[in-house]
Amino acid sequence: MATLTEKGRDRLRSGQFAYVDKKGEEHLPINDESHIRNAMARWNQTEFESASAKESARKKIVSAARRHGIEVSEDSNVARPSRRRKS
Repeated sequence: MATLTEKGRDRLRSGQFAYVDKKGEEHLPINDESHIRNAMARWNQTEFESASAKESARKKIVSAARRHGIEVSEDSNVARPSRRRKS
C-alpha cells in the first residue's frame, strides 16, 4: 500500500474518506487504488456510529472501487448491504 504521511492525509478532502464521524475524524481513506483495497479489507473491522453511517461508507468504498476498476467480489462483506440482526 502506498504510504500516506500525516501531512498527505491532512491534504485529503473529507470526500476522500469512506467515513467521517460526528467528531470530524476521518476513517478509511479511498484516495487511490491501494487505499481503496485497504478500506475494503478493513471496512468490517471499523466501528461506525450507526448502521446508516456504515452503509454509506460501504457504498463509497464500492463506488471508489468501480471508478478505479477494482473488482468487488459478490461474496465480499463490503459488496453486500449490511443487514440488521433481529434480537
